[in-house]
Amino acid sequence: SNNILDNLLSRMEQYANNLEALVEERTADYLEEKRKCEELLYQLLPKSVASQLILGQSVVAETYDNVTIYFSDIVGFTSLSAESTPLQVVDLLNDLYTCFDSTIENFDVYKVETIGDAYMVVSGLPVRNGNLHAREIARMSLALLKAVVTFTIRHRPKDQLKLRIGMHTGPCVAGVVGLKMPRYCLFGDTVNTASRMESNGEALKIHVSPQTKEVLDTFGTFELDLRGEVEMKGKGKITTYWLLGEKSLSATTMTPTAPIQLPITVNNTTRHLNNVGNSKPFVNNNKSPNDNVTALTPLLQGDAST
Repeated sequence: SNNILDNLLSRMEQYANNLEALVEERTADYLEEKRKCEELLYQLLPKSVASQLILGQSVVAETYDNVTIYFSDIVGFTSLSAESTPLQVVDLLNDLYTCFDSTIENFDVYKVETIGDAYMVVSGLPVRNGNLHAREIARMSLALLKAVVTFTIRHRPKDQLKLRIGMHTGPCVAGVVGLKMPRYCLFGDTVNTASRMESNGEALKIHVSPQTKEVLDTFGTFELDLRGEVEMKGKGKITTYWLLGEKSLSATTMTPTAPIQLPITVNNTTRHLNNVGNSKPFVNNNKSPNDNVTALTPLLQGDAST
């Protein structure tokens, strides 16, 4: 009977150990799936919004007084698609948006969506950034334009992609729409105007609305050129601008951080000074080269009385 009891206890202990290992394994699987779901949610929605949903909080639509919205598409994409296979089109868009996504990571912006060859980005929401939204979108636009100029189409390497960009600044409402596939959507006339700025633009140019220009002018670094009046559907005539670039501030802000050390050889310096007719010794061989440079400074500045 003791053997039967010992055997029963041994089996119960083994069962408990197996059950514990199984629970640990299932828990690890659950945590891994939870991590993947959260990671996917962070890719679909802004981080602050995704965090609220993960914590079980409701996300209320919010009004933003001032944001800058970017739209772009590829000029001639329809004809390019017609002359390419479906797989080639998929590869092209995947390569292009991979390039774009890596570029915009350097700026305070959020990619709202991509529909075919259209690319929509916003700055100033869900986290407000004062008036920096226009600067961030402008700098991002210049970076994307530079990237697309060097972009190579795999199946047509000799062709140049022609990106058309438009941007506009104004108020909008943003919120999460949908349950199974939640999307962070923007609503308001600012979205429509930004889209019109893009569709009325030109290839390889950045079309800027007067509202965006007004904000960019406060920074004093952006170069804009007047395009003139443009007739836009539902908007009438609007005076618009081209964004050409941004001036570099490095030249005006550079200041010397340390005194310049001149690599002067004592013997060569003495010989040079003697050649110009100076009988007074300027260099003391018993001093260090830097001490002699200090002694020579008045002469180098035009004071020959030393």
